[in-house]
Amino acid sequence: MFELTFLGTAASAPLPRRGLTSTIVSHDEYRFMIDCGEGTQRQLMTSGLGFRRLEHILITHAHLDHILGLGGILSTLSQWETLERIHIYGGRSTLDRVEDLLFGIVFRGVRPPMQIEFVDVKAGIILSGDDFDVVAFPVQHRGPDCYGYLFQERSRRPFLNDRATELGVPNGPERRLLVNGEPITLQDGRVIEPDQVLGDLQRGAKLALTGDTGETASLVKAVRDADVLVTEATYSAAETEMACQNAHLTAAQAAQLARDAGVRQLILTHISGRHRETDLEAEARAIFPNTVIARDFDTFKVNRTE
Repeated sequence: MFELTFLGTAASAPLPRRGLTSTIVSHDEYRFMIDCGEGTQRQLMTSGLGFRRLEHILITHAHLDHILGLGGILSTLSQWETLERIHIYGGRSTLDRVEDLLFGIVFRGVRPPMQIEFVDVKAGIILSGDDFDVVAFPVQHRGPDCYGYLFQERSRRPFLNDRATELGVPNGPERRLLVNGEPITLQDGRVIEPDQVLGDLQRGAKLALTGDTGETASLVKAVRDADVLVTEATYSAAETEMACQNAHLTAAQAAQLARDAGVRQLILTHISGRHRETDLEAEARAIFPNTVIARDFDTFKVNRTE
């Protein structure tokens, strides 16, 4: 399971009730920040999440409304000295701009107390945990090196506790061996094979976040069958031409992507102050009913589709 918390959901400029773009994805001991708009550290404190375990920051693209908050957050972390190392992920041109911000302004002439590692993102797996992968996929927006991110739990076979008990498998390391695919021998000499106590292969949870994008055709494959798709709805259908000119999506286009990719739930973000939430939501739901518009501090649990 992944947990998704929105820190900022506004497009381009902050709104009275919406901060600039930033999202936290949590999984077990891991925490990932996706984008870091101006004011994100205040949003972190207001949300109650704080700065703990903030070791991985993934940037979708180089626009200032997605990176300016990095200066404040890293300045604060450098004063608290709570982290030994932080990883910042992004395309090459994005990292160039982030490095200018951090080392040309925040840490100009000084050495930061934590190690800052810049990870040059290419399409494919960029990080692997014990049971999940983080995958980058290219996105078409204004400028080069734009990426979306996919969080995918690996498929697994569930352990059938009742079946194991029937077979006399004791609680303890024997069950762990079976989960790991190794046979065990019971005290009475019977050999229990993993297939006897493992269920059918089940797909893990899948969460896709596109960041800003001006088209959807190339994204269908990347986000297909996601349990949750997070994408933008900067414009309404009445502004389709303007959306195209500025390489953003309308709510209707986001809903069409969700429908075409067969996702389970669509969450819209990057909302402009020009629109009423209810109007954008209605526009999207006419095409893809299971749509919601995220608000700052909303939290969603992302489980695999049953």
